[in-house]
Amino acid sequence: MALHPAVAVVRRGVRAALADLDPADTVVVAVSGGPDSMALASAAIFEGRKRSLRVIGATVDHALQLDSAEVAAATAERLAALGADETATIAVRVDDPDRAGPEGAARRARYAALEQYAAHAGARVVLLGHTRDDQAETVLLGLARGSGPRSIAGMRRSFAPTAGAAGALTFRRPLLDVSRDDTVTACQVEGIEVWHDPHNDDPGYARVRVRRTVLPVLEEQLGPGIAHTLARTADQVRADTELLDAIAESEWRGLGEALPAGVLAGFPDAIRTRILRLAALAAGAIAAELTYEHVRALDGLVTGWRGQRWIDLPGPLRAVRTGDAIAFQPALSDP
Repeated sequence: MALHPAVAVVRRGVRAALADLDPADTVVVAVSGGPDSMALASAAIFEGRKRSLRVIGATVDHALQLDSAEVAAATAERLAALGADETATIAVRVDDPDRAGPEGAARRARYAALEQYAAHAGARVVLLGHTRDDQAETVLLGLARGSGPRSIAGMRRSFAPTAGAAGALTFRRPLLDVSRDDTVTACQVEGIEVWHDPHNDDPGYARVRVRRTVLPVLEEQLGPGIAHTLARTADQVRADTELLDAIAESEWRGLGEALPAGVLAGFPDAIRTRILRLAALAAGAIAAELTYEHVRALDGLVTGWRGQRWIDLPGPLRAVRTGDAIAFQPALSDP
């Protein structure tokens, strides 16, 4: 019997993501229980079996819903039924010291837990179930917030979770070329029971409003294929953004703790503003609250300095120019 196209496209993405692994390598699949992650898990188990890989299905329980423990347990049972070599349920506590918001805080806790568990399991790869639709939503949210090319570039296909894990562990998103409709259909065709997160229907979340209202209107007014076009735009922007980020980081590391304004002024805008952002984050600025306006104000200390006393940054933090040097200090101190 011919393989259903939806199942085939999911397996194709997973196959490519696992292509560089060796037999007996361990793969962790992050599974929430929804159709995207369950389709991913099914494909990873199928492809992993062919390559003699050890596939672990891991579910993170954020304890943000009353029945979260029951959902996690049911998901683990379904993963075992699909043939996962092992299942794991990881309970986490979601704190938000950096005021990233509930989604951001949960994401940070989830990734940290998955990284820790993957290291414990000796895994080389953690697979994430984000789809092309998720990528399109990310691009639209970035555009709406005026967050610049870094947000428009969307989610990366592969990344090291921390600097310390670089080269040892990567997070990968095999389904960024796969639609959400395909993951839902793949689960239906394979008879996989899934869980529907009520948060995905809550219009209180901006991402839900984009999914339920904005994207359908764009499809209606501009024609089908908007999600694909936005995801393709993300791929194109990401290549340029990552190159500029790499150049800026290399230059920043050679400047020292006190940034010389005269040297910074010689860089092109795209590199100079990136260096200033990196320096602010390294000094303790809150990433979720460091805006374009903050970075432009920082840049004013370099390109438009008229004796400004300091620039306030989320942290709380201050950027101060003294002579030719730009330095960062806690906001409570007296510059």
